[in-house]
Amino acid sequence: MLASSRKPLMLIAQRPTKMLTPQDLYSLEQYSARRPDFKRRAVEHRQRRQVKLGPNITLHFEDRVTVQYQIQEMLLIERTFSTQGIQDELDAYNPLIPTGTNLKATLTIEYSDSAIRAQQLSKLRGIEDRVYVQVEGHDPVYAIADEDLDRSNDTKTSAVHFLRFEFTNNMVTGLQNNFVLTLGVDHSEYSYQVQIDASTLDSLANDFTNQPSLTLS
Repeated sequence: MLASSRKPLMLIAQRPTKMLTPQDLYSLEQYSARRPDFKRRAVEHRQRRQVKLGPNITLHFEDRVTVQYQIQEMLLIERTFSTQGIQDELDAYNPLIPTGTNLKATLTIEYSDSAIRAQQLSKLRGIEDRVYVQVEGHDPVYAIADEDLDRSNDTKTSAVHFLRFEFTNNMVTGLQNNFVLTLGVDHSEYSYQVQIDASTLDSLANDFTNQPSLTLS
């Protein structure tokens, strides 16, 4: 694992976050009937929260909407309607919802050629620890990666990682006042930086207040 240059952060007090419960979900019958509209709106929302970091990495910033969409799709595909089955999906996906002091993202490493992908995953070992966000006027915040289990080993990294970026009070204030937010990676084999656009920034700022939800109309 590559050494990290993270600095300790003074974290803000944990804000209460409403995790998804069975009562927030739609039955299979409800979801099936209105899925096209729900899916269209959820996908549009998710696309606003995707950021390309160079040609081969995408960060998908998660929130209640993206997580509910994933759960509803899994329940439908697997035809899950039992109480325990629904709770299992909630337990698996709820940790992806930001908790009021952070941004959370799924990182995907994308190479269409399988041989090239295998080669690059070997070269990019430890990259999940070198991804950062930076609010204008503040130090970079490096990702806390894969808290559920290690997805890198001694020979390669995984093509998918789950990241958490913790913010201080001043960083949150800056973000909510439209300070520039930069996303970057500084791995020796892959180094890119991008400024997050206004539409995405507006959506991410909601992760520190009241997160949106979608309802079936």
